[in-house]
Amino acid sequence: MHASPRRPLAATLLCAAVALSAVACGPSADGPTSADGPTSAKPDATRTATPTGPFGGSTGSQILDQAIGATKAAKSLTLSVDVTSDGEPLKAYLSVDTREKCAGTLTIGTTGTAELIKVDAKTAYLRFDESLLRAQGEGESPEVQEAILQQLRGRWTKTSPTDPDTGDMLALCDLKGLLAEFEQGGSGITKGGETTVGGQKALKLTEAGDVDGETTTVYVATEGKPYLLKIVTTGGDEPGTIAFSQYDRPVEAKAPPAKSIFVTE
Repeated sequence: MHASPRRPLAATLLCAAVALSAVACGPSADGPTSADGPTSAKPDATRTATPTGPFGGSTGSQILDQAIGATKAAKSLTLSVDVTSDGEPLKAYLSVDTREKCAGTLTIGTTGTAELIKVDAKTAYLRFDESLLRAQGEGESPEVQEAILQQLRGRWTKTSPTDPDTGDMLALCDLKGLLAEFEQGGSGITKGGETTVGGQKALKLTEAGDVDGETTTVYVATEGKPYLLKIVTTGGDEPGTIAFSQYDRPVEAKAPPAKSIFVTE
């Protein structure tokens, strides 16, 4: 028996998160691309910017490049994802670092939540709520379903991040891989006004999408390092938000008590 949901929803969550970063994707050799292939390069709407504000006369694209560089250099951060993918709500709240440590939760659908702790590159622990445990037993007899609930309710299972049955649940714990999706060298980013995100001062950057009225807004810290603070996509097929916080703070990812870990016989 494998203590994991049957559907690789965490992998879908990762794809949805990456999709929100499209505003940060740099051009290929043939110019900027969209989901349908190469498109013509769009002019940078802020080329006439005057040297005022926290980034002076930098264009929106230049500011975004700074933010991507600073974010990629971070040793750790907390990631909050709230998106819709294939009509299904997906959420995550994870603290993750470049040393393979990760801890937090994934909420799949309207109720199913998985807690996870990744202590290093080789070992992780997962704990599922009753909704996900019932999904694990879908199609099984009532007796098997009840056995799964009795064995795993409130208990952690030990796994490996490379295990094909559970690895997709840990996809967002790959900080380097996630941030690798953000590329510098984009264009067509409009510089907006100053605001606050989570109590931090921020500058608003915006790019309009090509279809379905989609708009992506990026918020960049204006004090300290110019970290990415939030990416919001509205319209389109997969609206949602990714927020970044708690940069360079230690990630608490320790193995749970032995008595709370399910051990197969």
